[in-house]
Amino acid sequence: MSQLTILQYPDPRLYKVAKPVAVVDERVRGLLADLFETMYAAKGVGLAATQADIHERIIVADVSEERDHPLVLINPEIVSRSPDLKEWEEGCLSVPGIYDKVTRPDRIRVRALDAKGEAFELEADGLLSVCIQHEMDHLEGKVFVDYLSPLKRNRIKSKMLKRQREAA
Repeated sequence: MSQLTILQYPDPRLYKVAKPVAVVDERVRGLLADLFETMYAAKGVGLAATQADIHERIIVADVSEERDHPLVLINPEIVSRSPDLKEWEEGCLSVPGIYDKVTRPDRIRVRALDAKGEAFELEADGLLSVCIQHEMDHLEGKVFVDYLSPLKRNRIKSKMLKRQREAA
């Protein structure tokens, strides 16, 4: 296992649409281990492969307090969304230190493959629902700041670029 580098907004690679995983094999399972190690080290609750510049439809998540309920979603698809919307304050490992409110469906049902390549469906609500939708956006080449007003988005972009220049 090894930690991967997380792309930082506004890196254009965050806007690439991920391709489906053709086969769940040892390479993919190794990638899952690296994604989990990276997510846990960064104190995140979810990570899409896109954020590590791997443009495959893979998400890892763990929203548990104890950090002991890892969830793997390979080739995830949302099959249903509740009509009830809820506003959550979201953050992102690719936009560190930035949080803002995003409105999303409160409950979803998702279909995906697990680490063995077996299909399953999952009902999610609350934080898990938000996490899955947030990470699925990454697979579609979308970052949570895209939900914000152009003014907020431009301020965040300027702030992130300034941080990157100062760190270089």
